[in-house]
Amino acid sequence: MKIRDMFFKKDFTLSFEVFPPTREGDIKSLYSTIQELRELNPDFISVTYGAGGSTRGKSIEIASKVKNEFNMEVLAHLTCVQSSKDDISRILDEFKKGNMKNILALRGDPPNGENKFIKTEGGFGYANELVEFIKSNGGFSIGVAGYPEGHIEAPNFEADLANLKRKVDAGTDFIITQLFFNNEDFYRFRDRSVEIGIRVPIIPGIFPILNYKQACRIASLCGAKIPSKLDRKILKLKEKPEEIEKYGIEYATIQAEDLTKNGAQGLHIYSMNRSYPAKRIVVELS
Repeated sequence: MKIRDMFFKKDFTLSFEVFPPTREGDIKSLYSTIQELRELNPDFISVTYGAGGSTRGKSIEIASKVKNEFNMEVLAHLTCVQSSKDDISRILDEFKKGNMKNILALRGDPPNGENKFIKTEGGFGYANELVEFIKSNGGFSIGVAGYPEGHIEAPNFEADLANLKRKVDAGTDFIITQLFFNNEDFYRFRDRSVEIGIRVPIIPGIFPILNYKQACRIASLCGAKIPSKLDRKILKLKEKPEEIEKYGIEYATIQAEDLTKNGAQGLHIYSMNRSYPAKRIVVELS
């Protein structure tokens, strides 16, 4: 099923994100995690690329297995990184052959070792161009990323919202947000999006903190602010990993409860390839 059609049939969606493991031997563990997440009856599983598109082939393999062997709906990520239009056309053909109908269209991050995105010759420099190209190819429901605190490269919040509007106008069906730790940032983002004419569903992305270094690294990479109260707590617990994980799941659950009470059209949980934190959040919500 196309994800855009899900929003006509239900008021709320549940989804999880996984990523291709960097070590070959970890793929079986990932498939076990996906099977465990399947028990929670998600509407779809999102499968990312590695940094800079480094695991493209493995991502497609995983997405195809989720769709065709596990019989779960899948959202396959697709970026502009190191891809010409011809490359992307071939990937779209692979998606179609694999019966995959949903794509998250992203500009993507620079490859490892580079700190600036450079458009590939014959490719795209912006996500809205990729959305338009996929739309012209036909057959897919298209999602894009939204940034409740603004994209790290955007000059300001309003400029980033204008970029989001361009992506939506190019043919986007839904938005999944980057992680955030303060729900007020999401509500401001959602309200301003509606004010500028964005009418597609906006799904908040929830990230349960599982260890101190990971939280700091990911927050810095995507420009998410860790509220001072949360920062003080995880700093205090940083030598107690089990306590950090417990608190991180509790914090994410409180976020999720508040979002569902305030009209969120779904929850997208960044699983970090683990089923337990996602299970705890969903069980507490049920």
